[in-house]
Amino acid sequence: MKEIILKVEGMKCGMCESHVNDAVRKAANVKKVTSSHVEGKTVVVCDESIDAQIVKNAIQKDGYNVSEVVENRT
Repeated sequence: MKEIILKVEGMKCGMCESHVNDAVRKAANVKKVTSSHVEGKTVVVCDESIDAQIVKNAIQKDGYNVSEVVENRT
C-alpha cells in the first residue's frame, strides 16, 4: 500500500472536494480518497502499482492545479 498526498489549488468548497475525489476514483482503482479545500490537499490510499502521475493528471483534467506530489509507503 502507498499513500499519495497532493497539494491541490483551486478547491473552494465541498463540491470541489467531491469533484476531485470522483476524478481520482475514475482514473485509478484506489482504496480511499479524501480531499480538503481548507487544507488544499487530497490524500489517496492505493496499491503500489498506481502511478501518482495518473492521479495528478486526473485532478488537473478537472481544472484544478496540483503543485506538489508526495508518495509515502505504508
